[in-house]
Formats: sequence, C-alpha cells, structure tokens
Amino acid sequence: MSLDMEKVRALVRLALKEDIGKGDITSKLTVPKPAQALALIMAKEEAVIAGLPVAKLVYEMVDPALVFDGLLPDGSRVEYGDILVKIQGSARSILAGERVALNFLQHLSGVATLTAKYVEQVQGTSAKILDTRKTLPGFRVLDKYAVRMGGGTNHRMGLYDMVLIKSNHAELAGGIGNAIRKIKRSNGKGTKVVAEVRTLNEATEALFASPDRLLLDNMSIDKIREVVALVETSNRAREVKTDLEVSGGVHLDNVRAIAQTGVNFVSVGALTHSARAVDISLTLREIGSA
Repeated sequence: MSLDMEKVRALVRLALKEDIGKGDITSKLTVPKPAQALALIMAKEEAVIAGLPVAKLVYEMVDPALVFDGLLPDGSRVEYGDILVKIQGSARSILAGERVALNFLQHLSGVATLTAKYVEQVQGTSAKILDTRKTLPGFRVLDKYAVRMGGGTNHRMGLYDMVLIKSNHAELAGGIGNAIRKIKRSNGKGTKVVAEVRTLNEATEALFASPDRLLLDNMSIDKIREVVALVETSNRAREVKTDLEVSGGVHLDNVRAIAQTGVNFVSVGALTHSARAVDISLTLREIGSA
C-alpha cells in the first residue's frame, strides 16, 4: 500500500499554516534574503526512518526552488550521525520548513522504530504485528504508513473496511454468536468478520458462527493457548479456517511468548499511540548569496 500523497498534502498544508502563519519574522529580521545555505538532516540515534517523502513535500510547498536530496529510502535503519537529507537553496526557506519537516520525520520514524522492535521480537513465529486505530487524529494514513516502514502490517484503516464485533456490539446484538450470524446474513460484500472474545466460553460460542478471525482481548498466555487448541480442533472439524489475533496487554517483554502460542496476529496500540519521537536534527551553513 503506497502513501496517499494527496491526503498527506492536506496535512502538510495545515502544519505549515499552523507554524509559519503570516511569515517567519525571526528569519526576516536576521537572515539576508539572498542568503543561500546547505542544510543536513541527521539522525541523532539508532532508528528506522520514515517520513522522508513527507519532509520533501514540506520543502516543495515552502519553496519549489529548494533542492531536496534524500539519501536513504524510508524503512532504512540508521545510526547516530547518519545523514538522511541534504537541502540546498534559500536559507530563509530552509529555516521556514525546518520544524514542520522534523516534526513529521521524528514522529513517523518513532512509529517505524518501535514497530521494528516488535517485529524483531516475533521473528521465527507465524505471527504478524498489526497496528490499531489508536492513531493521532488526522494522521492515520501516515501512522499506518510508518508501521509498514517498520515491518508491521496494517489492521483496518477505519470502521468502513472490516467488520470487528467488539463487546459492546455483542451486548446489543444478544451475544457474540448472534452478532456474527446477523452480520453474515446481511454482509453481501463478503467483508471479513472479526469477533472479539474475552473468555473461552465466548470463543466457543463465536466459533459455532464461523467468523473469519477471533480477536482474543486481554487474555493471559495460558488462556490464549487454550483458545489456540480449541480453534485448531474446530478448524479441522469444520474444514474452515478461523485465524487468531491477540490484543490488549501486549508489550515488548511478552509479545514473543504470545506469538509462540501459535496465533496469527498480534495487534499493538502502542505502535502509534505511544511511540517516542526519534531524535533527528537539521544543521545549516551559509554557502553564499543568490
């Protein structure tokens, strides 16, 4: 799934308006208008980089005359001191776009870096790391892009592209089994049906209705193993395949043990709601006048 640059353009436009407003008054008062500069964007720690196309778009919108030279593709692993980008042109323009470009890069690289850590933890198992809808408002397309750059897999983008029956839906529908059957009767488009369960009894009830996936919510590893065994038996008996996803209470210290139970997916809200921004800086030096 490629990055939807039209959606990104709207975000960049909003961010630039928020930051620059009527103009960068400090640069106007201190930097001669003809001043030309070379800027280097540099990693200040080990990371997985994401957001370079967004940073490039920031500078294209600030000043199309700037030369933006991205030295690495998104998804690259970098170390302290690695140069990510060279920018050449108007010093005022480079300074005007600096904060917005770095904000995108630091946040998205943080998401990619944290995702990569989770992906590394489950290597050698059959489990894939998924994101969730716990994203910054308006940033979902970018947050989920950063997850992909870190080696993760996207869950649903929104409420519109997957049926996910949560406990509140089941309560209002008269139980998880009833909820699944109601959806299957009216789900003409064949959208994938995922059913959240919290107990072994709920898992058993849901399986009789044949969902595409069970989402095991906040279960202990012992309980997860019980459900894995139940689903394996059910899949053989029904000659269908119900996948298993684990969500809730997942962190770096236990994700491997969860993956080793045999589940197919592990979804982690922290990838997008708790990723620490990566330390990335921009340094600039004057190289002459236009």
